[in-house]
Amino acid sequence: MAAAMKVICMMFLVALITLIFHTHHAHGAISADTQKLIDEANMNGPYLGLLIPNLFEMNPLLQHPNYTSTNFTIDIAGRRFRFGKIVEKNVILVMTGLSMINAGITSQLLLTLFKIEGVVHYGIAGNANPSLHIGFVTIPQYWSHSALWSWQRYGYRPSDELPLETNGDYTRTIGYIKFADYAENVTACNSHDNLLNNVWFQPEEVFPVDGTSEQRQHAFWIPADPLYFNISKSLEDMELENCVNATTCLDETPRVVQVHGGTSAGIYVDNAAYRSFIYNKFNVSPVDMESAAVALICMQQRVPFIIIRALSDLAGGGSAESNEIDTFISLASNNSVNVVVEFIKRLVAAPLVSDH
Repeated sequence: MAAAMKVICMMFLVALITLIFHTHHAHGAISADTQKLIDEANMNGPYLGLLIPNLFEMNPLLQHPNYTSTNFTIDIAGRRFRFGKIVEKNVILVMTGLSMINAGITSQLLLTLFKIEGVVHYGIAGNANPSLHIGFVTIPQYWSHSALWSWQRYGYRPSDELPLETNGDYTRTIGYIKFADYAENVTACNSHDNLLNNVWFQPEEVFPVDGTSEQRQHAFWIPADPLYFNISKSLEDMELENCVNATTCLDETPRVVQVHGGTSAGIYVDNAAYRSFIYNKFNVSPVDMESAAVALICMQQRVPFIIIRALSDLAGGGSAESNEIDTFISLASNNSVNVVVEFIKRLVAAPLVSDH
């Protein structure tokens, strides 16, 4: 009798665990039904993953004549993964949401759950480069995250060592911003100072999948995939939208440009002084809040990527009366989508590279 009761109890326990597993997503676990959908999707892979910050940047692609939806979606962890085709390429579209954290989480989910051959991240961005104009579509060769800082205490000078610098945790090799340089009406005084002192820019700690677990590496500039970047060079002959409507057009005709770098931070930049600083310090053109997270995850996972950002505003470099993004957000979104679609067309047509 005791043995029979043990068997009955064990059977009940197994049934209960199975019921919980199928009906609840405890602590973010993927249900058996969702895992079945993932397995089904991966049978049709690999895919080109398209990571998109917001719906206003995604909707023009969903409506684009070269995008064909399979009407198959998988919802995981608050994200919706949409499956379709652009030209002959199988693609997965997913909205990341605003910010570095959201972009990093979504990128890791995409690369962990699905068979991904490469990543295209696109959207709008602010423009720090005074030689470029609104509506231009930029393709940077490198991306950086410029909001990982070591904030130096007041009274310390640039020649003074940072805390934990000798351990390799922080460095002074990348450079800093001195807040006293931006004090108004006192810069002519030799003794001017600022309690905020200096902020030193830091590289990210990265842990590549082909490295040794828990042994960190450091990266500040993350390069786009060389093949993707080379293909994107041919996009510079594209014609882009120039007008929002019949009465609102840009003075400069937009074009596609490859640029040295872009930078990301959890900051919406709308400040002329900081715009000028990051351009002169880092030679960056687009500034946004997500791209570096995508680049860092792809680099760590050894997945090729490219980032395409259309300039929607001047990051504080325009007039004081208005922010240009309110007027040109739709034009910039459409231009970024058109460039992405053309990039995928040319990627499909490109000769295969055996070691890519």
